[in-house]
Amino acid sequence: MKDFINVMKAVSDPNRVKLLKILQTRILCVCEIQALLSIAQPTVSKHLKVLEDAGLVTFKKDGLWVNYQLADGSRSPYAATVLGNLRHWLGDDEEIKELMRKTPDVSREQIIKKHKLDKA
Repeated sequence: MKDFINVMKAVSDPNRVKLLKILQTRILCVCEIQALLSIAQPTVSKHLKVLEDAGLVTFKKDGLWVNYQLADGSRSPYAATVLGNLRHWLGDDEEIKELMRKTPDVSREQIIKKHKLDKA
C-alpha cells in the first residue's frame, strides 16, 4: 500500500501535476521548470524529489546540468497507471494548455543569459 499512497500524494499537488504535464513535452532542467511554473528553485527541487520518490520522474546528470524526465513506470504499477492516464487527462484545462504551449520554447541558455544580464 505504501507505493500507492506515495503516488497519490505526489499527484495531489497542482504544481506537481503541472510538472508532470510539462515533462510529457520534453526533458527539462530545474531552471526551465522554475521559469515555466514561476515558483522558487527550492520549491521545484522539493516537488521533483516527491515525484522521484513516487517513481514518476527520473533524472540524469549531464555535467553541471540535471535533466528530469518522466519515469517509465517500471518501479510501480501505480506510477505506470498514473503516467499513462495523465497523458489523456487535463487536455482541456486552459492553464495546462498554456504551459504545454510554452514548454518547447523554454531554453536554459536564454534563462542563464537573462540571469547574467539581471545581475550586471
